[in-house]
Amino acid sequence: MTYTEVDSSMLDLVGYDARTKVLEVRFINSGQTYRYFNVPKKEYKGLMEASSKGSYMRDNIIDFYDCAKVGGGRRQRWD
Repeated sequence: MTYTEVDSSMLDLVGYDARTKVLEVRFINSGQTYRYFNVPKKEYKGLMEASSKGSYMRDNIIDFYDCAKVGGGRRQRWD
């Protein structure tokens, strides 16, 4: 999975694996990373093209797809 730094007040990194349809995002305020499952590629593209990534997450991803917390807080490493 390749991660991209994004310009957002809510997120700082976004990753997507088209094969598994897994979207990973790291939230700025908490430093927490979440993995969202079965996310279509069009949703990932929509997120990356959105002028407000936080609004897109709230309106299209959060509470719409199953997710799991990936790591522990601010010391999460993205390799």
